[in-house]
Amino acid sequence: MSAADQLTSADLLRVATAGSVDDGKSTLIGRLLYDTKSVLADQLEQVEQASVRRHGEGVVDLSLLTDGLRAEREQGITIDVAYRYFTTGARSFILADTPGHVQYTRNMVTGASTADLAIVLVDARNGVVEQTRRHTFIASLLGLRHVTFAVNKMDLVDWDEDRFRAIEAETTEMSRRLGIPDIHVIPISALQGTNVVEHGDSPDWYRADADHPTLLEHLETVQIAADRNLTDVRFPVQWVIRPGDADSQELHDYRGYAGQVSGGILRPGSAVRVLPSGKESTIARIETLTGDLDEAAPPLSVTVHLADDLDVSRGDVLVGLDDEHEAQVLRELEADVCWMSETPLRPGARLLVKHLTTTTQARVEALLDRVDLHTLEREAGPVDAFGLNDIGRVRLRVKRPLVADPYEQDRATGAFILIDEGTNDTVAGGMIR
Repeated sequence: MSAADQLTSADLLRVATAGSVDDGKSTLIGRLLYDTKSVLADQLEQVEQASVRRHGEGVVDLSLLTDGLRAEREQGITIDVAYRYFTTGARSFILADTPGHVQYTRNMVTGASTADLAIVLVDARNGVVEQTRRHTFIASLLGLRHVTFAVNKMDLVDWDEDRFRAIEAETTEMSRRLGIPDIHVIPISALQGTNVVEHGDSPDWYRADADHPTLLEHLETVQIAADRNLTDVRFPVQWVIRPGDADSQELHDYRGYAGQVSGGILRPGSAVRVLPSGKESTIARIETLTGDLDEAAPPLSVTVHLADDLDVSRGDVLVGLDDEHEAQVLRELEADVCWMSETPLRPGARLLVKHLTTTTQARVEALLDRVDLHTLEREAGPVDAFGLNDIGRVRLRVKRPLVADPYEQDRATGAFILIDEGTNDTVAGGMIR
């Protein structure tokens, strides 16, 4: 299988939805699932029964397909991140329904951290509000290259084109300032289903053609293959495979390094360097359960064999000698973090950092600045403490060196999480700058 075939076969789009409370995120996802016939009969029956209890006869509340927690159904708001999966003839999707309430900003960060594309809902009646700006900023901070603004509830403003164009202009300008390269703005009615999967009763000014796709048509055709780093080899070693005592000499000498390709294209014969040690070798074989490969691309999981018997262990990273960008070996680093704990983060704190396949101790040297999520400006530091949902830049010193790239260059090797060593709770997500 070629690298191109691997990228095609892995044509999965991870989508995060965001927006303010009551903008219709859960209803939109429910509509996508319902109209693509991705809802099982027993699920639909449960939703219909719950809809009768909440609204009476004659209304199917599609938001109940995603608001799965009892507290969510009682309050009518999304609290947790709900993941839903569906497939069309063109592509497979993982949809993350993230909370809109400011209290759950950390949950939105969690849902969007692995996404390829963000759908930010805008209520046509209210236009761009503070949460729209906040979620767009977080999308840009997380390195999402594709953001689609779904201007929902257009039926409640009689499909007013002037209203849509004003929102389109404001969201486009905001995204341009934040450096998001791929922006689309689509008018929809999630409740009625217009422009979600089918055009339905879409107005004349949003015609059914290639320049005016439905939301699903856009999701099926957005190009994400170029977002992956195919120029710099990055292979974090997750496991060293040794059969141990074996009868045959072949098995006795077996040594393979298992992991997932994070960047570049691996090929037998390619020269590689093992970091952080700096030792060099060449790739002898690329092995999978179904046989050897001539090349491997992200996000394929493989076992790599080297031509030389080197000291390689979990947490080491194989990089290419001819990479366009050289990987950094860091003992001290600066990163933007989203703090997710109710216990404040202060300078001097000791935490665990999990980066790729490495987990090591880290000390917070300084809190350098904090983002004002109302103005989207950075408050100059140093800062005394980060509270729940705060986003800002920190300086960390780590016990074991990390092999990393700037997050802007490679999301896979530039991201990490911070863990409370005492409780084992994930307390922050970070992006190396």
